[in-house]
Amino acid sequence: MTEAELLGPRANQKVLGTAVLKATAEDFQVNEVLDIPLSGEGEHLWLWVEKRELNTEEAARRLAKAAGVPLKAISYAGLKDRQALTRQWFSLHLPGKADPDLASAQDASLAVLKVCRHSRKLQRGAHSANGFSLRLTEMKADPAAVEQRLQVLKAQGVPNYFGLQRFGHEGGNLAQARHYATEGKLPAQRNLRSRLLSSARSYLFNQVLAERVGQGSWEQARPGDVLAFTDSRSFFAAGPAECSDPRLRALDLHPTGPLFGGGASPASAATLLLEEQVAAREPRLCHWLAEAGLDHERRILRLPIRDLSWHYPQPDILQLDFILPTGCFATAVVRELFDLVPAG
Repeated sequence: MTEAELLGPRANQKVLGTAVLKATAEDFQVNEVLDIPLSGEGEHLWLWVEKRELNTEEAARRLAKAAGVPLKAISYAGLKDRQALTRQWFSLHLPGKADPDLASAQDASLAVLKVCRHSRKLQRGAHSANGFSLRLTEMKADPAAVEQRLQVLKAQGVPNYFGLQRFGHEGGNLAQARHYATEGKLPAQRNLRSRLLSSARSYLFNQVLAERVGQGSWEQARPGDVLAFTDSRSFFAAGPAECSDPRLRALDLHPTGPLFGGGASPASAATLLLEEQVAAREPRLCHWLAEAGLDHERRILRLPIRDLSWHYPQPDILQLDFILPTGCFATAVVRELFDLVPAG
């Protein structure tokens, strides 16, 4: 499947040119933001780990092996890109045990930068945000136009699409999800099951967001919408008063779209009609998600870009630094600027 089929239209319809991303791992750096004070004591050992071209699951396996503990004793807050230089937290459950020697897990692709004891394990989704430092090379675009577009993105955010990596090579994860949905089955392997369910859910959300971008309503609240704050999982219905809330203009409050599962959508009016139309296109996927035990949830349609800054280390290299909420994709920002091309 193509990018346009898996994501949808851009908010800024015309890209400004082309650029290369991830020519090296250092071109795509991610730092997990974790606002949890560590006590310094307890049966859980927390590790601040730097990974280069290594996915989170493989890093967890290596740490477990080096520590001599089962994989289930390793916890992490979120999955990070393989083709990148990332820094994230892991925790090891070590009741009654001394700190292990983790030297055998470390090499050029993995380094333990800091360790600290804590009374609790690291929970999935515990980090508050992710900080990104992206270097776009071989840029072919008018710098004045890039400057103007970046100011727009800083002021209005971008559509909060799930990125292409969620769907696998050429949408392979989604194709597998459709196969299992047609069979009315779930993969036996837990990691595969989670990946395919997430891919199907993400695709349906992207389809709703694509319609809202096409309508020009992705950043606007309208009666019938369901609203949520940037860093909150709770939501509430939008009436006339809520649609004029100044926090919408401040990019603190946003309309949301559906993460399909069991239960009715809390949306109403035109918003509910749109969600029902998208669901009607993929009834098997929607039924499959509900049967898998997932509940209906919401995700913000607009992605605010915190602390966005930029500079040019060289005339054809653009350095972007910014912070995004958890579960959001830096490529959604880049997509509003350039078409990405292979390194020349």
